[in-house]
Amino acid sequence: MFIQFILLTIAAYLFGSIPTAYLVAKWRKGIDIRKYGSGNVGASNVAAIVSKRWSLAVSIFDVGKGALMVWLAQLFGLGAAQQVAIGLAAVAGHNWTVFLNFNGGRGIFTSLGVIIVLSPKVGLIALVLSYLFAPFHLLSLGVTISLIILPILSWFLSQPLDIKEPLPVSLGFLAILLLAMFRRLTVPRSPISAAVPTRELVLYRLLFDRDIRDRKAWISQTRTMAGK
Repeated sequence: MFIQFILLTIAAYLFGSIPTAYLVAKWRKGIDIRKYGSGNVGASNVAAIVSKRWSLAVSIFDVGKGALMVWLAQLFGLGAAQQVAIGLAAVAGHNWTVFLNFNGGRGIFTSLGVIIVLSPKVGLIALVLSYLFAPFHLLSLGVTISLIILPILSWFLSQPLDIKEPLPVSLGFLAILLLAMFRRLTVPRSPISAAVPTRELVLYRLLFDRDIRDRKAWISQTRTMAGK
């Protein structure tokens, strides 16, 4: 079991590292998506830079990265704690991909895949709660709120949510929250936010996953291409 756990953890990191958004942008537009829009190697930036259709494809694949690895851990009979660790490895691979000098996306959809397989009911709650904010163009805020609530729900409502081992699952959901917030806070400051005070920058990133208040300006920004 230990060897299987180690091999699946390594495989989860490498599979999670596949930079779907980068590959799609390179294939469809011939660009490095890290230098356009928000600079995020994820589905939201694909929607802004490439197309919403391709953003959907990226989202599905990224969800699959997390879901598949946790499902394989279950298939091999690994315990909940090991399943969580393998899922976190997939998220870490997405966020710090070995294929792009450890500069990846935010891991939200990959995290969703992990959550869905660990607890389908919790995954559904996360999805619905996040997208309740979408009509107001505050999806990132919905994601933040969902990630904060999930560890609490999984601990206090483990029976109704069919969670047999609430401790490792709740800790796993907490780890997913911390990974997402850490990733938001550690990306390089964008040129458009040069004048934004650090406290405001931190608040914007934690709540809205952007560096400035103006959402339209943030989405439409184009980063200076390297070497030009």
